[in-house]
Amino acid sequence: MTTPLRYTAFTTTPAGGNPAGIVLDASALDDDAMLKIAADLGYSESAFLTPGPGERTYNLRFFSPKAEVSFCGHATVATAVALAERHGTGDYLFRTPAGEVPVTVSGGPGEALRATLTSVEPHVADVRDEDLAEALAALDWPAADLDPAFPPRVAYAGARHLVLAATSRERLADLAYDFDRLTALMHRLDLTTVQLAWRESEFTFHVRDPFPVGGVVEDPATGAAAAAFGAYLRELGLVPAESVLTLHQGADMGRPGELTVTLRDGDARVRVSGTAVPIP
Repeated sequence: MTTPLRYTAFTTTPAGGNPAGIVLDASALDDDAMLKIAADLGYSESAFLTPGPGERTYNLRFFSPKAEVSFCGHATVATAVALAERHGTGDYLFRTPAGEVPVTVSGGPGEALRATLTSVEPHVADVRDEDLAEALAALDWPAADLDPAFPPRVAYAGARHLVLAATSRERLADLAYDFDRLTALMHRLDLTTVQLAWRESEFTFHVRDPFPVGGVVEDPATGAAAAAFGAYLRELGLVPAESVLTLHQGADMGRPGELTVTLRDGDARVRVSGTAVPIP
């Protein structure tokens, strides 16, 4: 089935969350064909499946309108829900360019199905002063608008994201950046998005993700960045090692979504959960 499906993740309504295209059998498609489908759809990412070596095991690749990306959380959640609607809830295994990503789908009749992905092993790295200065210049953020409790870092849980925390919700809401300048920096640092965040309460955050390297201004709900952000928060001791976090994203774009990030003590991997629904 090479005709793409359209789903949106981290929402229970088609008007919310982050849309993704899904091709359930891309066996007949080469890279150029997958890129063209992703570009024609215009979503931040689209997912392409081919059969894997075992039952409920699939090879999964992701393309933005401009290029292949190593991992995409919202398209993974959407793909798992689409499969579960056809083959039943339970466990699935996706072999992605970033590594193996297990996903469990749950939900009963009349409910929006919920998928929980388990990330690859995450890690967090420092940011050079000159790279941080360039990121802030591209965003037009004064350094004083950064929350000193959240040191800038590059976090990875399948893809690399620069994590910057704002001092206020107003700062986060006012996003108008230099597209070309930020694109150049992100290519140089091999970043997928910039994870902008503001802490509302101990376990609740609001986030935004500029995604110019993918050919879109902003991603409405970013599962890969959510996983990386969870790893960042835990490594820097900003939340307990055993935590359940709520991330709100997309409201400033008119596509509100909610992502649940679960951290388990003794397991470095991060779990990201959310619902997904078809787009009529």
